[in-house]
Amino acid sequence: MRHRKAGRRLSRTTEHRQAMLRNLVTSLFEQERVATTRAKAKEARKLAEAVITLAKRGDLHARRQALAVIRTKKAHLKLFHELRERYQDRPGGYTRIIPLGVRRGDGAPLSLLELVGRPEKLPKKKKKKSAA
Repeated sequence: MRHRKAGRRLSRTTEHRQAMLRNLVTSLFEQERVATTRAKAKEARKLAEAVITLAKRGDLHARRQALAVIRTKKAHLKLFHELRERYQDRPGGYTRIIPLGVRRGDGAPLSLLELVGRPEKLPKKKKKKSAA
């Protein structure tokens, strides 16, 4: 029986699941959005929000705890510099999950996991020439 066992197993062993979620969270911090299945997104969101809360604390112990999850130096530096300042005044809710539809091969529900408040880098619109 699974009484009081929180979290999804995602049809993987414990080691595989933990490694996959760590890699997913690392990619999320590097690129600020990642497309994945809905179940993986919901599990990765828990881990990502906890790590961002550690970054807001910012002391040495928090950095070491975050390094236990994050896999690259690039993501670690971005988390403790850029993302820390972005979310300093926010009490929680650092990520959002946007449904994308279903995957063509197996029908798995896909979602986009992204960081809230990310700066959009959209190209500037060109002005239309008037015919006058």
